[in-house]
Amino acid sequence: MKLIGIRLFTQLFTEREGGREGETELRFVKMASQTSQVSKDSITPVQQMTASCSGAILTSLFVTPLDVIKIRLQAQRSPFPKGKCFVYCNGLMDHICVCVNENGKAWYKPRGHFSSTLDAFVKIVRMEGIKSLWSGLPPTLVMAVPATVIYFTCYDQICDALRLRMGEQADKAPLLAGAIARVGSATLISPLELIRTKLQSERQSYRELSAVIRSAVHTEGWLALWRGLGPTLLRDVPFSAMYWYNYEKGKSLLCWYKSSDPTVTITFIAGAVSGSIASIVTLPFDVVKTRRQVELGELQARNLPAQGSSTYNMMKRIVGESGIKGLFAGFMPRLIKVAPACAIMISTYEFGKAFFRKHNQEKKTRVLALQTSNT
Repeated sequence: MKLIGIRLFTQLFTEREGGREGETELRFVKMASQTSQVSKDSITPVQQMTASCSGAILTSLFVTPLDVIKIRLQAQRSPFPKGKCFVYCNGLMDHICVCVNENGKAWYKPRGHFSSTLDAFVKIVRMEGIKSLWSGLPPTLVMAVPATVIYFTCYDQICDALRLRMGEQADKAPLLAGAIARVGSATLISPLELIRTKLQSERQSYRELSAVIRSAVHTEGWLALWRGLGPTLLRDVPFSAMYWYNYEKGKSLLCWYKSSDPTVTITFIAGAVSGSIASIVTLPFDVVKTRRQVELGELQARNLPAQGSSTYNMMKRIVGESGIKGLFAGFMPRLIKVAPACAIMISTYEFGKAFFRKHNQEKKTRVLALQTSNT
């Protein structure tokens, strides 16, 4: 109805102004399409948070077993000594885990010889029960799910606001919104990651969290809680910007090709492809971030002061040790993990938004029908 009204107004304006009718109509149509695109996502922030929370939990449930098996295979080839750190990634975010015991009860300790991924899956289920495949899930639920909820909700809110203000450049809104949302979520979660690593390395409970925070701030200052944030932002911000821009473009292209609205299949494919592209481009920064996180975790486990090292110096050291290929270490495992994680997360999120959008529309229709009947 809004678009029809705008066109009628444009026709009346055309009769008066003569040659400027094409330019004026084009401007109004563009404004109407942008307003329509934003209003199409007219769901509440709480509903957006619910949809992103569902996607984060589902992604964790699917991806966590893959990383548990990968860590078991790594520990089998090179056992983790006490105080050694390794990266646990569940498809949503990375966690630094510190080996704190040697009694064989930790979930990352191998309990048999595995010849392959499938063999590890079968033996873990047979000897330890199927629940063991989700042994690394608690840190995900504590940290990754809230961070993902904040990230996706902020992206949608920022993107809608930018689309209304950027005019003809509205197609660039996902690029900027993705970068801003990732800066906020990464900055928020960075202190929690360092605190969690310190708690784990010193065998402290979550009740002692305030004491740990006071100790870290007293010895190294407030900025100590954000140590290692630089490499994280260098990897995550470009990843987020490229991911959302390519996702929106890919989704629009697939919808145009199939002449239909976005379906779960379309969002799944667009999410997988855009996540793969972004992960390949940002892989060198991921290698630097992982190396720095591991070194910081090991220094904290041994109660040693952290040593400063810039991203550039870390890259030089990696190239000196392993050559240029060292910056692209773990290419295939990262791609295999990121692509399905991005696809599951975004398709679940879009499905949840579509569900709430339909629910809101039906609720509005019922209210209008009730008001009409009363009148």
